[in-house]
Amino acid sequence: MLSTAEIKSLIASGEGYNVEFKRNIPNKVKEVTEEICAFANAAGGTILLGVDDNNVIQGITFNNAKHSALQNSINEITPALHCEIYPLEVDGKELVLIEVPSGESKPYVLSGAIYVRQGPNSQKLTTVEEMRDFFQQADRIYFDEAPCKTIDIVQDIPDANIIQFRDLAGLNSTISNEQVFQNLKLITKEGYLKNGATLFFAKNPETFFEKAVIRCIAFDGIDKRYIVDDKTMAGTLYQQFLQAMAWLKTKLNVRYDIEGVGSQPRKELWEIPETVFKEAIINALAHRDYYDKGARISIEVFTDRVEVSNPGGLVSGIPKNEFGKRSLSRNPLIFGLFERIRMVEQVGSGISRMRDLMVEEDLTPPEFNTEGIFTVTFRRPFDFDKWVDKWVDNLTDNRVGIIRAIHKDNKVSKRELEDIIGLSPTAIDNNIDALKDIGLIERMGGAKGGHWKINYILP
Repeated sequence: MLSTAEIKSLIASGEGYNVEFKRNIPNKVKEVTEEICAFANAAGGTILLGVDDNNVIQGITFNNAKHSALQNSINEITPALHCEIYPLEVDGKELVLIEVPSGESKPYVLSGAIYVRQGPNSQKLTTVEEMRDFFQQADRIYFDEAPCKTIDIVQDIPDANIIQFRDLAGLNSTISNEQVFQNLKLITKEGYLKNGATLFFAKNPETFFEKAVIRCIAFDGIDKRYIVDDKTMAGTLYQQFLQAMAWLKTKLNVRYDIEGVGSQPRKELWEIPETVFKEAIINALAHRDYYDKGARISIEVFTDRVEVSNPGGLVSGIPKNEFGKRSLSRNPLIFGLFERIRMVEQVGSGISRMRDLMVEEDLTPPEFNTEGIFTVTFRRPFDFDKWVDKWVDNLTDNRVGIIRAIHKDNKVSKRELEDIIGLSPTAIDNNIDALKDIGLIERMGGAKGGHWKINYILP
């Protein structure tokens, strides 16, 4: 059982991947049991009843009837799961602490459903694909939860990296580093640092995981024949992110808005919104398949585009038609640590945010390849109208109209093109086939989940 001081430090650290607060015991006690089931299917965790979302102790009344109702609800989890339930008093207020182990007989099921922990949230698996992915992960254990048996916590974890994380996460300075690691459950019960913690805090994580780096390459042209810069970003995952962003800034056009600045720093305006790259790089670091030891995250800059790629395609638990709407992580511990330092926001919203930002800047929407190597392509800005003008004498008005419609929305359907261009389905098909034959457009993916790609070649 945790001491009063440990409970206070846990509360001060706030909610996260391994910690959940409840202001009250819900009338439907199953809401608590769902969280317990989710923790058991992940790395375990702690639930505190009587603490609100602002980390303030409110206290609750926990009598025998409520204790019995909670225990009866936990008993509905199969296979049987033993949790420690402790009523206790902190600062004169009654709390209830529930310690949930990482189950050894996954999956744990409640009322026929599987619940899992994703970052600071719990979610119910509702599709066959989600369940299949869970079973695959449960069979080999999440990479970031596995022990890193070769690291020396004292020698290989510099205080500076912990201090940086604490500052970014806004953790109370009275909590010791050791207690932070315990609160975040970064150490296995055998005393080993977990892989995810090694990647987040080690001085040189690449000495333990050689390919856990970002390779940044700039090319002169639209293909890979002429390399003009090639750098590898190492260090903690957060440090890799900072280095990659700094490198990208030197390769892209960045201007400054100096009007009305006063004493404020100049506002940087990237040719492709900076936030788009932040989303893409954090997504790659948090969701890559670290079991794949033969590939690295890569950022490739061409004269016409930027590609961000990471090992591992779309997590099998996410159907293609749900891509960008839902999120499952291969590395929930790493995802939770990024959430702690406010680098990820609403689960599943990053893809739509990238699309929205590109469209707002009148840029081509990002293109996603989810097979094998997950790749997102961002088209660099250029004068589209001038490019189209070069094709005017070679193409009919209808075909120019189709290209313009695809440039505006690369997910436009054939049915929508019929309305935009004013042609029959057969005529649309014939014109699209002609554009494909020329090599100007191609279809990426199927009719429902795919998109159009324009090849910006000159006539």
